[in-house]
Amino acid sequence: MGVLKRFEQRLEGLVNGTFAKVFKSEVQPVEIAGALQRECDNNATIWNRERTVVPNDFIVELSDGDFDRLAPYSGQLSQELAGMVREYAKQQRYTFMGEITVSLEKAPNLDTGLYRVRSRTLASSSAGGAAAGGAPPTTPPGPTHGGSYGYPQPGAGGAVPPPPAGAPGAYGSGGAPAADRTRRWVEINGNRHQISRSTLVLGRSTEADVRVDDPGVSRRHCEIQATEPATVRDLGSTNGIVVDGHPTKHATLRDGSRIVVGSTTIIYRQAEG
Repeated sequence: MGVLKRFEQRLEGLVNGTFAKVFKSEVQPVEIAGALQRECDNNATIWNRERTVVPNDFIVELSDGDFDRLAPYSGQLSQELAGMVREYAKQQRYTFMGEITVSLEKAPNLDTGLYRVRSRTLASSSAGGAAAGGAPPTTPPGPTHGGSYGYPQPGAGGAVPPPPAGAPGAYGSGGAPAADRTRRWVEINGNRHQISRSTLVLGRSTEADVRVDDPGVSRRHCEIQATEPATVRDLGSTNGIVVDGHPTKHATLRDGSRIVVGSTTIIYRQAEG
């Protein structure tokens, strides 16, 4: 069972089902959990051959209405989200520089149903720090801020600005070889998603690496492989994929290639160094 599914099942049993009632509308906690996972992947930095450091301090910005709705449960939700991040990091063999914290904040410029995730790496004040996959590096870096992560729903009109570039060229556990200095990412509806591992699954399911909220997209629609050259393959989707205007099951990608899934266009990008 995936990390997100276990997280969702734990929430269902909290507060005698109160969470299930509160989260029926607008922002769903499992979507926030998925965004936190992607924030780790997008800002993963290889410290040495054995350690990949990811952010440990997360701020989830919500609209006024969503924040007020979730505020009574923010403490317990923050603990569950932090636990999910810890579990995911253990699975990916990521390392933290300090204690994992997740907090909710009000952002008046966001519309209902939209949220934004900000992250940074904060070194622990204790001597040992905290780690998911081993002890922290001997010389911890100063605080570094991850890019904002917008996750607008369809029709949002780009209320959430696209994030800046993520961690350059370094891949987390299970990713491309360290010698490969090519940065790869995809752009979807103005949002940028770093390819920080060897594969990136796109689909409508919350279990996908990048969720594409489009009724014409299958739960696991296609997979981008960060090889040289990069490729994309259909995962048995209902509506298939179109790459640079050609329906296909498997295709080689170049910088600027356009992958159409359902009614959504995904732009593949790559750059050296």
